[in-house]
Amino acid sequence: MAIRMVLLGLALLGLSACESAYYGTMEQFGVHKRDILVDRIGEAQSAQQEGQQQFRDALEQFRSVVNFNGGELEEIYERLNTEFEASEDAADNIRDRIRAVESVADALFDEWTDELELYTNQSLRRDSEQQLRDTRARYTRLIGAMHRAEATLDPVLNSLRDNVLYLKHNLNARAIASLRGELDNINTDVDRLIDAMQQAISESDRFIAEMRQ
Repeated sequence: MAIRMVLLGLALLGLSACESAYYGTMEQFGVHKRDILVDRIGEAQSAQQEGQQQFRDALEQFRSVVNFNGGELEEIYERLNTEFEASEDAADNIRDRIRAVESVADALFDEWTDELELYTNQSLRRDSEQQLRDTRARYTRLIGAMHRAEATLDPVLNSLRDNVLYLKHNLNARAIASLRGELDNINTDVDRLIDAMQQAISESDRFIAEMRQ
């Protein structure tokens, strides 16, 4: 256990060093952390929009399964499993994009806080400190919305996984009938996910607009 923790710590330090080197290189080309933060928020926003569509597609495929009225059950299972796997990939992409936003935001706020100590003009320092507080408050609202959206992923994925597994081992009309009772729950979870993603997307729009002012 101790060895695993040490290895994990070294890996995180390595990632941190890579990120720091990346930020330093980008700054040499005139691209600062605030610019990278805006770009990564945009990427997270795009991942959430794509995720919304993917989960709609998965829900539609599940509806086609429970409304099955003839055809090859094996083909129906394969289509549903394909949509489930695509949904897993979309969820992983959303999570990765959120982690990337958090990484650069932490670096930006740490740098901003440290550089406050370099001011000799106290009026400029107070103004910069207020800007930092305002930006951090807006970011807190944004990342909170992203985390709430992220929390809606697992309930949908778990439900889809359960039903895909059940169908895989019970390719018959009786299994289809059993899945019909699950449709309302999955529909509710997908609606909740899409709404939460939309709130995060809207918060992203506001944050990006304010950062570009």
